[in-house]
Amino acid sequence: MELSVYSDAHFMKEAYKEALLAFEDNEVPVGAVVVCKNKIIARAHNQTERLSDVTAHAEMIAITSAQNFLGSKYLNECELYVTLEPCVMCAGALYWSQMKKVIIGASDPKQGFLKTGINLLHPKTELVKGIMEKECSGLLVEFFNKLRN
Repeated sequence: MELSVYSDAHFMKEAYKEALLAFEDNEVPVGAVVVCKNKIIARAHNQTERLSDVTAHAEMIAITSAQNFLGSKYLNECELYVTLEPCVMCAGALYWSQMKKVIIGASDPKQGFLKTGINLLHPKTELVKGIMEKECSGLLVEFFNKLRN
């Protein structure tokens, strides 16, 4: 895997770093970054346990942070890199923010929005799957194995 500046792999690696922070905090290890014009404008990881808030998913925090950074509710010039396929709630937020592109590391066949069989993203949103899939899914497997033992 070639890791060059501005590549999907480069930005997914940054999202993965956020997932590692979640892992260290005993949160489900999901990380996200929002990129606008090849610059990371928001970073986040799951904080549902820390904040005792079921909506504190990495994607939701990153979307809010990016909107605050830009001073706009629309993120139609931005890309979201997220280590795990977003849930239906997060897909809805991505729809309303009109995210330009969503790049997913690992699929989530149990809770991911793609299991609905309906494209919940904005019609203009491009979807890319499988960037660093092995690393992203491996971190999740490690987390849940640790949790069970």
